[in-house]
Amino acid sequence: MANILLVANLNCDRILLLDKPLKTGGRFHYQDGGQRLGGGGANTGLGLVWAGHSVALVSQVGRDDMGDWLIAEASTQGLDCRLVQRRAGNTCEMLLVMTPDGERTIIRPQRPIFELSVPPKWQPWDALYFNTSAEGSVSWAKTALEHCLVVAQLAKDDRQRPCHILLASMSDIQGRCDGASWEYGKSIGGEGLRYFIVTDGINGAKVYTHDQVQDVAAIPATVVDTTGAGDAYAAGLIHSLCTGQSITEAMAEGAVWAAFAVATDSSIPGEALKQYLEAKQIA
Repeated sequence: MANILLVANLNCDRILLLDKPLKTGGRFHYQDGGQRLGGGGANTGLGLVWAGHSVALVSQVGRDDMGDWLIAEASTQGLDCRLVQRRAGNTCEMLLVMTPDGERTIIRPQRPIFELSVPPKWQPWDALYFNTSAEGSVSWAKTALEHCLVVAQLAKDDRQRPCHILLASMSDIQGRCDGASWEYGKSIGGEGLRYFIVTDGINGAKVYTHDQVQDVAAIPATVVDTTGAGDAYAAGLIHSLCTGQSITEAMAEGAVWAAFAVATDSSIPGEALKQYLEAKQIA
């Protein structure tokens, strides 16, 4: 299978389960759902590991007990964490506030600046995925474009994300993409962009190219926890492209992985996705 490098966060998620939907000025009771492994690095990486790929993670955590726990937990589950950097200071929790309908609000700490080192040699890698605000991402991506598949999530701002495939959700682009979607995607992804994919929950996803738009349906699911759905979608997409499927086939598989994610009470992909992937490998 493929060698895949992820540049993404590794988080300790603290789950707060509210008794009712959020409302400005309201008062709420919560149950402490405890700590769990999360972040785009784990949420995307573990599904790829279960699909049989070799997955390495580039991230940063503090040089503290929680950082030790994150690296140990991710490594035990199959991620190669040798490229995870350690910084001075604490690894702060990511607060995930969950409402009874499965929707979540994320309260994140202000992260220290994460600077990527000199880009690695890209020849050993089949795919590179960015879901980070790390300094140096642009230079890494530009040097990788000629050597491997580069997939990136749209940033929270309009910073450059040189890539072959740019991913965004409909909520990500609201108020930011007032003109043609392809032209907006290309303004972020650069001249090497092949596809701009915009997901829209139960409404499915659209893929834009320079000359057409295609729709791919979502997979119905019982929503338990939406955390990590976009990360699981990205993982399913990358897996399929690395195994030679077309972009619409890869999007359809991404939708399957996302459906498993929202039906699971966890940040990382759940046991149901793992069993699905194991069954596919046996078949």
